[in-house]
Amino acid sequence: MEIGIDSFASAMFGTTSLRPVEAMEQLLDRIELADRVGLDFFGIGEHHRKEFLDSATAVILAAAASHTKNIRLGSAVTVLSAADPVRVFQSYATLDLISKGRAELVVGRGSSVEAYPLFGFNLQDYDALFKEKLELLLRIRDEEFVTWNGRFRPAMTDQPVYPRPLQEKLPVWLGVGGTPESFIRAGLLGLPLMVAVIGGETHRFRPLVDLYKEAGARVGHLPEDLKVGLHSPGFVGKTHEAAVADYYPGYAEQWTKLGRERGWPPVTRPQFDALLAPTGALVVGSPRQVAEKLIHHSDALGGVDRFTFQMDNAGLTHGQMSSSIELIGKEVMPLLASMQAGK
Repeated sequence: MEIGIDSFASAMFGTTSLRPVEAMEQLLDRIELADRVGLDFFGIGEHHRKEFLDSATAVILAAAASHTKNIRLGSAVTVLSAADPVRVFQSYATLDLISKGRAELVVGRGSSVEAYPLFGFNLQDYDALFKEKLELLLRIRDEEFVTWNGRFRPAMTDQPVYPRPLQEKLPVWLGVGGTPESFIRAGLLGLPLMVAVIGGETHRFRPLVDLYKEAGARVGHLPEDLKVGLHSPGFVGKTHEAAVADYYPGYAEQWTKLGRERGWPPVTRPQFDALLAPTGALVVGSPRQVAEKLIHHSDALGGVDRFTFQMDNAGLTHGQMSSSIELIGKEVMPLLASMQAGK
């Protein structure tokens, strides 16, 4: 199982004194640390809000590429519905050249929808926009000269798109929430799947993962091509008690704030504790507890190829997140490898 971090480049680290320039510097330091301790992937999300600094994801990743050597770098996710697939491909092909073949894309419709009015798109076209733009992005990835026409963008007639990436086929993952159609779409296209499970119990997504694999097999995609990734909130401390003490206050504050926007009730400690249980979505605890939970989640979903921690939405400081990243690389990953080898 590959292990990574997904960040929204949050400017909210439990302090009002942190300036955006400082938050960005610290984010780049954490990416460099993740590379140094052996993590496999670092992803940057996309939002267009004051509290996040990730509106120009590829720019952040390009900066990170110049300070890292091995870690793969990608989006988490690119809101493809509100973007031009030509420019998205060009940006990540360029990132691939800068990083010497380490770029990836995770594309989705976006759970935060502020990009749609910002770029002049109608939310009523939410799914149609994504379907059409994903088709064009994959066409550009697979063909240097593109002929294509659709509803939301001018047609292309034998037009080349440059630069081409270093990788023969730029990896494109499909980021999904909980709609069966999205899982089936990923399977039919043979795209690796990144499942965002931010609450409830992870095993509830098994029927949807099965739909994905069944759809892929039905049209002839090989099982090894149908990869499953899992993205969940998580944090690692030296002990369970230390992890919870660091993580819970900011988690409750930030998710209660988000809940007010989306009509969810405030976060309570009993709810949080339920999410810490073996079947709950939160991956928070000591290195051994976290490794055991990752094994449990992988078994519950029929195999997980990549897990990404989302930790910068819990009011954590740069020091706390850096410590967690170091524990993930130096303790969780070796434990996980040992547990998987012993199965």
